Amino acid sequence: MKVQQPQPFMFEAGERAVLLLHGFTGHSADVRMLGRFLQKQGYTTYAPIYRGHGGAPEQLLEGGAEAWWSDVKEAYQMLKDKGYQKIAVAGLSLGGLLGLKLSYSDAVVGMVPMCAPMILDEDHRLDDGFRYYATQYKKAEGKTDDVINKEVDQLIEAASPLFEQITNLINEVRDSLDLIYAPTMVVQAEDDQIINPESANYIYQHVESDPKDIKWYQDAGHAITLGNKRDQLHEDIYQFLESLDWN
Repeated sequence: MKVQQPQPFMFEAGERAVLLLHGFTGHSADVRMLGRFLQKQGYTTYAPIYRGHGGAPEQLLEGGAEAWWSDVKEAYQMLKDKGYQKIAVAGLSLGGLLGLKLSYSDAVVGMVPMCAPMILDEDHRLDDGFRYYATQYKKAEGKTDDVINKEVDQLIEAASPLFEQITNLINEVRDSLDLIYAPTMVVQAEDDQIINPESANYIYQHVESDPKDIKWYQDAGHAITLGNKRDQLHEDIYQFLESLDWN
């Protein structure tokens, strides 16, 4: 089966730019509807795809936390080079984590972390989402259950160093939240099955942002940008962006 490779997108509109960051195992489609919505409201949006993402699950092993961080910095600089001097950031899950890191590393107008992990426990494991993604991908390839189970188990074992890198990134960002002063709106699905929803409260309580806000969504799911509350999410993010100082 030939799987069409997703591509980064840039939807140009006004002078205000929003960098949109996808989640772990995801790609630009995670934030495409949000990007189009904001473009219609006059915002330029750009969504990169991190190394190793957008293809077969085996390709994820070719990336890593440092590579993804480098990809985000490159995307930020690309917007700067195109003349967008004022940039806000919105990121889903891993993208929220990387966006928070960008918020204390470079100048951003505002930050929207969505379902971003801060607390790891036995009920919310990094490998759960990876296992689900790999399994679904291999089912789409038409492989048998026995072959899928064997290949996914091997993948999970091979990805152990990757999960360790993500854990280290989470710890690094968690310890640096008090360096974030840009206005922040924390977004969290109440029914998140991938990360501990208490992560949102931790982010909200520890960023030094003024103003800051936290918004909870019922029955929205971890991939909140794709779930049935996405229209409300779009509007909330738009209102947050409108409240920022773009001068």
